Amino acid sequence: MMVFPAYTPPQTQTAKTYKADVIVYGGTSAAVTAAVQVKKMGKSVIIVSPDIHLGGLSSGGLGFTDTGNKEVIGGLSREFYHRLYNHYQKPEAWQWQKKEEYGNKGQGTPAIDGNNRTMWIFEPHAAEQVFEDFVKEYQLTVHRNEWLDRSKKGVTKQGTNIRSFRTLSGNTYEGKMFIDVTYEGDLMAAAGVSYHVGREANSVYGEKWNGVQTEVFQHGHHFKSKISPYKVPNDPNSGLLPEVSAAPPGEYGSGDDKIQAYCFRMCLSNSPDNRIPFEKPQGYDPARYELLARVFTSGWRETFDKYDPIPNRKTDTNNHGPFSTDYIGQNYDYPEASYERRKEIIKDHELYQKGLMYFLQNDPSIPADVHEKMQQWGLPKDEFKDNGGWPHQLYIREARRMVGEFVMKEADALGKTQVPNSVGMGSYSLDSHNIQRYVKEDGYVQNEGDIGVHPDKPYSIAYGAILPKANECTNLLVPVCVSSSHIAFGSIRMEPVFMILGQSAATAAVLAINNKVTPQALPYATLRAELLKDKQRLEYVK
Repeated sequence: MMVFPAYTPPQTQTAKTYKADVIVYGGTSAAVTAAVQVKKMGKSVIIVSPDIHLGGLSSGGLGFTDTGNKEVIGGLSREFYHRLYNHYQKPEAWQWQKKEEYGNKGQGTPAIDGNNRTMWIFEPHAAEQVFEDFVKEYQLTVHRNEWLDRSKKGVTKQGTNIRSFRTLSGNTYEGKMFIDVTYEGDLMAAAGVSYHVGREANSVYGEKWNGVQTEVFQHGHHFKSKISPYKVPNDPNSGLLPEVSAAPPGEYGSGDDKIQAYCFRMCLSNSPDNRIPFEKPQGYDPARYELLARVFTSGWRETFDKYDPIPNRKTDTNNHGPFSTDYIGQNYDYPEASYERRKEIIKDHELYQKGLMYFLQNDPSIPADVHEKMQQWGLPKDEFKDNGGWPHQLYIREARRMVGEFVMKEADALGKTQVPNSVGMGSYSLDSHNIQRYVKEDGYVQNEGDIGVHPDKPYSIAYGAILPKANECTNLLVPVCVSSSHIAFGSIRMEPVFMILGQSAATAAVLAINNKVTPQALPYATLRAELLKDKQRLEYVK
């Protein structure tokens, strides 16, 4: 396992100019598949990554993969899960439990799928090693801890073409084609490409599940009992408890600039020899979690429902219930925020979540059965070693979304339309986490924004959804912050899909160079033939 130093701000140095056919900006899973594809097609590529650790959420704790229908995952994305399968065939991969002791629970199929030789459930370090293996095998050039200069001088354009961009270290990167694979869409935004943040009103695209969704409960992540949000129960004059907004939720179906909640996908261990106890975090205040104490008092007992097992007595722990790891309403300014402000938001999420875990393990208000079971869990000593067992990557479920050549909408992501010019497929439910926690007119607390609607069938993702409008930028592809409505993005935003679209974007970039055309002018038949050759899945065939 390759270990890198913790984040340090870029140091002033002698500025250098680096050139490649394709410049990939970002360190996510899509960054690696995009760069591998460029190299496979014989062109030069540089990954310019603000992150030190590659893989984003795929190596950052999200090991219980949200896959949907696995048959529509092809190309390098499937290769990633195949390599994880090979890893877990080795006896030495099973350090903290025997392979036969692992329950093999996956989403829809076994975690270890022997028939297809894929592994969908995995430890963070195993995933990161697969990405580093790709880097080594394909001799990829990766510049880590390189942050885009987001000032007006950061990106140089000639007409609709990006000539180069600069990083905070002073380096300049010149390319024929650029691919923005960040969760935030920073290069896209700096290049002057149109985008949207927040929820569109349902009227904008003729949708049902996009705008404000008061009193819509499609998962278990709402208050099922009447819980008072006031410091003194049922006394508005006593003031609101922490983590409750005083603002009204907005009119049903209306748009807003709010985004679904973020959290860290914690990897936890219950192996006594491989766990780090949760310590009281800086600034800990048990009053922040009083709402959760009241939920327990109401009889709720779903604490451990999303402690999803991954190999070696570990979990991918996700949000579950009305008050959990999602830090609702505390990320609205993240997409457009400065790097300094984003760092504050990320730290605030970390302290909230560590405080939550400490509260669950130690507060006297926690029921004895929950307290006793919580004592068995801690952070793993053998994951995120340079960060005390804590994930490097906050789960940026949604930030900016491009408004490009084609906008993926609710009906498209539900499999109800014929999407043009497919460059990959999705199949997961339209999944939005809660967006706000407010006080209802009856004086009780409630969450809003949690949606989970299943598609009729897997759906295609349009080539135009990864392309900016031609009058805005003609040598940039955007396979992560894709052109889609909020609710369609709720399905598209899954890690296997990002890897698929990263590969497809790279294919289009290289073909555009070879054919001396813009990506927008590239004949789809040319692109399609190459994608199919590389075993991408473009349409659903029963």
